[in-house]
Amino acid sequence: MPTDACQFFYECRGCGELLRPLTGDCCVYCSYGDVKCPPIQEGNGCC
Repeated sequence: MPTDACQFFYECRGCGELLRPLTGDCCVYCSYGDVKCPPIQEGNGCC
């Protein structure tokens, strides 16, 4: 996971589906990850 940026799109290596953030989330890490992205964890805005 990048520590200084968010990732808006992610293509699943298993099935090829293109994931996008859920409504209200800034990136795929915040929507589908176990923890929020580093900028959010540090209290900064995302992207």
